[in-house]
Amino acid sequence: AAWLGINIFLFTYYFLFFDRDERYFYTRAILGSWHSTTGQWCSPLSSPQSALAWARASAKCLNFNSMLILLPVCRNLLSFLRGTCSCCRRTLRKQLDHNLTFHKLVAYALALLTGTPGLGWGSSGDWELPAVHTIAHLFNLERYNHSQQATDGSLHAVLSKMHLQGSKWLNPIHSNQTTVEYVAFTTIPGLTGVIITLALILMVTSSTEFIRRNYFELFWYTHHLFLVYFAGLVIHGIAGLVRGQTEQSMAEVHPYHCAQYITQRNPQNCTHKCCKDPEFGSIPAESWKWVLAPIILYVFERILRVWRAQQKVVVKKPQPLPRARLGAEPCPCPQVVMHPARVLELQMEKKGFCMEVGQYIFINCPSISPLEWHPFTLTSAPEEDFFSIHIRAAGDWTERLIDTFQSETPRIEVDGPFGTASEDVFQYEVAMLVGAGIGVTPFASILKSIWYKFQQADQTLKTKKIYFYWLCRDTGAFAWFNDLLASLEQKMAESGKADFLTYRLFLTGWDTSIANNVALHFDTATDTVTGLRHKTIFGRPMWNTEFAAVAAAHPRSVVGVFLCGPESLAKSLQKSCHQHSSLDPRKVKFYFNKENF
Repeated sequence: AAWLGINIFLFTYYFLFFDRDERYFYTRAILGSWHSTTGQWCSPLSSPQSALAWARASAKCLNFNSMLILLPVCRNLLSFLRGTCSCCRRTLRKQLDHNLTFHKLVAYALALLTGTPGLGWGSSGDWELPAVHTIAHLFNLERYNHSQQATDGSLHAVLSKMHLQGSKWLNPIHSNQTTVEYVAFTTIPGLTGVIITLALILMVTSSTEFIRRNYFELFWYTHHLFLVYFAGLVIHGIAGLVRGQTEQSMAEVHPYHCAQYITQRNPQNCTHKCCKDPEFGSIPAESWKWVLAPIILYVFERILRVWRAQQKVVVKKPQPLPRARLGAEPCPCPQVVMHPARVLELQMEKKGFCMEVGQYIFINCPSISPLEWHPFTLTSAPEEDFFSIHIRAAGDWTERLIDTFQSETPRIEVDGPFGTASEDVFQYEVAMLVGAGIGVTPFASILKSIWYKFQQADQTLKTKKIYFYWLCRDTGAFAWFNDLLASLEQKMAESGKADFLTYRLFLTGWDTSIANNVALHFDTATDTVTGLRHKTIFGRPMWNTEFAAVAAAHPRSVVGVFLCGPESLAKSLQKSCHQHSSLDPRKVKFYFNKENF
């Protein structure tokens, strides 16, 4: 809301400024809000020719959003803020979890303001807001060209011929043979504007979820066109094609007093105070003032990433989990573990590495690609002397990484760790953890940490109850962490807190043979799919039932709901959080948190 309010204020303020300020009286005579057919001034909002105000107002909003676009992706800055906000209210900390959403929102605003997507015309033929800066300047160029070619002695025609008198020019087009296309592709503002627009088109179109999911490399490389965007933005206004009357000239020949004499006077017989021609100056380039600080901050961010990436990472021989692994496949490389469904487990060591539950790191393998960095949630606990990740084959890069590790141990670079919403899990008395497929990884870290806390009899643990839901499409996926769940079952039973963890495993895809096998062994003490005490549930959770049961069991608790999974599941959980939260602050309240990276 604050971001939207600032955008509206900037646009409104500068729209009115450039449409009414006396310094741009003569500029508006050429560009609008002057109506060429009636010879009258028009309302800036009703005239399609009030392009100066539209262009300059949208430029201010462009500068403001360009200042913001890099901040949500400064991961180290966000981690620092998350740490400093640890004592702040929960709703304030949660805003940091929406960094990528805000990044996308600002990016769409930039695309909208430049006229990249959604360009359109109203039913009356008037130019509408969706095509702002680009279309406004196309109108400006057309009006400049029209005024240069005019020979009727009108105000805009006389003003356009002032270049013949030296440096007093107001119209940047000085030849009747010049076209709009020529100016757009040969001047600094025109050419950089085209480059900026093309860069934004490529970045926006390659950032769709389909591209990111299936062609991540395309998204990764095209997104680095932001360097071209910022370079073009800084250079864009240095030529100063849009000009206004100087302050000194305003004091000598004010347009409100002297404009009428420009088209009527005779220089040889002029005796009044308006004989002197008005003088004009360029609007100073100021985009660099808006983006300088964020660019410097981002440069330091990248330097820190490069420095951390150069620190040595050792891929160590895998240590067993609290109980021996189940379902792990032998791997030719003794330094890694291959789990079912082509899931690679890496355990690593790095000097000075310090983590919290639920955090994530970025991994680079120079032998595959020196530029590509991919995020992976940590599956180890802070209490362990190593950090680990689980990598599922889901694209070209992960496929090549898994194939490489099955034959050798390549050099790995690590950047992080970085904070996520899951860091706050132990701030709630009751927590609901929902993982879909490989989305279980942040909760593996949490469950491991709980195991160690029980092992060490930690009395500072605020959380009293955890509900864990794991949704998988195939039975092999359960083998990734069911040994951890079995260990937790055993440790909690030994500690007399068997009811601390309630977990439900949901198999969303199965065939007849699996169903028949389950029916045949229905009365056994352990589950035939996982070997655990809790039986696997076939199908998807009934979230209304689950939330109602939690609300009934904890009528006065604050419940944290944490998800690592698809957006469709997030919408269902968020809806359930709202439906089952009481308006009475003394009763149950559900807070939704989702992993975003």
